[in-house]
Amino acid sequence: MNLTEIQDLIKFVSKSGVSEVEIEQKDFKIVIKAENKSKKEEHTVYVQAPQQIAAPAPITASAPVIATPEASKTTTTSEDSKLITIKSPMIGTFYRSTSPDKPALANVGDSVEKGKVVCIIEAMKLFNDIEAEISGKIVKVLVDDASPVEYDQPLFLVDPA
Repeated sequence: MNLTEIQDLIKFVSKSGVSEVEIEQKDFKIVIKAENKSKKEEHTVYVQAPQQIAAPAPITASAPVIATPEASKTTTTSEDSKLITIKSPMIGTFYRSTSPDKPALANVGDSVEKGKVVCIIEAMKLFNDIEAEISGKIVKVLVDDASPVEYDQPLFLVDPA
């Protein structure tokens, strides 16, 4: 088995979702183990041939990481540089209002003052009020209602002027 065949086998394993493949023939043995680590997959390949004295070094190949639209936004304009971001202090579910039949706590164009509740994040069946850290005008809501949010994820853009 040559290097290109091994690489094709690694690609096949990553696409198929199989966690482990072991092939043993008379002149070599190959074991491919796939571990899913967040957004990338790492494959460890061990190749052993009977004539080898020392154990071979593992060959590690990483599958390409797919860029999300949020990760590809790296350009900032001078207008965005003066805006301040209100970020999520916890992991949970983002809600714009206190209940489905109530209006949103903060909309685009609303003025907020320091300490005003702008949204709610539900974490482990507890509803946590998220307060504005600064006074200003909400320019953009960055998260959809009832969406999961991560720690330190941007929720709102606020113009402090």
